[in-house]
Amino acid sequence: MLVKKSLSVLPLAMFGVLNAGSINAQESEAQEKTLEERIQALEEEIRVVKRENAALRNNVESEEEVTEEASSDDSEDGISFGGAVRFQYVVTDYDDAQRSRGGDLDFDIFRLDVNGKMGDVILSAQYRWFEYMESLRHAFFGYNFTDEWQGQVGVVIQPFGIMPYNSQNYFFSTNFYVGMEDNPGSGVRFLKRTDTWDLDFAFILNDELGGVTGSVRSSADRYNYDVVGLRLPGEGTFDDPTSLASENNTLMTRIAHKWDLGNDRMVEVGVSGQYGSFNDGDRNIGDRKNFGLHALYHTGPWKFQAQYSTYDYDFDIDNEGVIVGAYAYYDTMPTSADLYTANIAYSMPVDIGPISNIEFYNNLSVMTNKTGLDDDTVMNVLGMAISAGGVYTYVDLASAKNQPFVGGSTGVDGGSTNTRFNINFGYYF
Repeated sequence: MLVKKSLSVLPLAMFGVLNAGSINAQESEAQEKTLEERIQALEEEIRVVKRENAALRNNVESEEEVTEEASSDDSEDGISFGGAVRFQYVVTDYDDAQRSRGGDLDFDIFRLDVNGKMGDVILSAQYRWFEYMESLRHAFFGYNFTDEWQGQVGVVIQPFGIMPYNSQNYFFSTNFYVGMEDNPGSGVRFLKRTDTWDLDFAFILNDELGGVTGSVRSSADRYNYDVVGLRLPGEGTFDDPTSLASENNTLMTRIAHKWDLGNDRMVEVGVSGQYGSFNDGDRNIGDRKNFGLHALYHTGPWKFQAQYSTYDYDFDIDNEGVIVGAYAYYDTMPTSADLYTANIAYSMPVDIGPISNIEFYNNLSVMTNKTGLDDDTVMNVLGMAISAGGVYTYVDLASAKNQPFVGGSTGVDGGSTNTRFNINFGYYF
């Protein structure tokens, strides 16, 4: 969809809000989310529309499903190109100067998608350009061992929780900002898809930028949030890291069972787990454990999603949290926390000029039990997604406390409740 739900920087404007210049949501991608967005499901819809000259379907496939469908296609060998160009309008209640000038309209992202197959080998990649940075979302080649099993090698999407996105809005859920939603990593992934089971197994050697020793311009120039260091006493929330750390040698699994109840009704229940280490370039300095439970219920045009997630990072070095990087800035998050999400969405086909579908949604995220902190992170996004030919638009009203891209950070106490009105619109080709 990382986007759906894929971040951009919630444009440069957001980035500025976070004292980093100007960025996204909260992707994507300134979270793409700008943060990026999630729109890969929707993007596929758009591609279907263009190919068949039909209106967007009411129920769109996810980006993950689209990738797998394309990979299993028996069509001739070849590579296809697609992408998106997005812009964003934003006005907030926590930036008086911006609000007094009527908000800001910024270029958000240019995105290039490459998908195809040569012989029995499949390829999928996506690269994103922002005004302030550029980043890779994913890039892997793979092989379909059977009609149900596929292997992927490269920068893959890490399996966890509701996939491809644990949200419908442009900002994703708070899980995205702690690296547990639409997060890429360098390694191998094996997945099985049937009518009743989703099975994912992955080994992620390090993050998509090569870990601590990666040869990159900045460890903050990435699509999703990864740990890049430890926050030491006396440092500021958004300071560059001085004590480096990166995720290393992580085993992951996701198991979900689906029930088709008939009459366009479906239930899915799943469990996810991740276990690995942190490395400072010379040695392991800590361990990471992530766990999640999720449930989905679709009935006709209605979608309901719920998820519980928890993570616990244990380090050998005294710290006041961990440093994460994304969208060209550094932030701080606690070393452990619990997260809850609850989403509801209603998809309505319409015939209003070029508009073929409107999806209304409300997405709630709560991050609590944060180590060393008393205040929770809470974000509620009320909005709608509008499909009109090749144009896809998010209209979001985000109200949040201690939430990145809405004037705050998950790693602080005493934050205000802020409101951000955001319109992200783009053409997908």
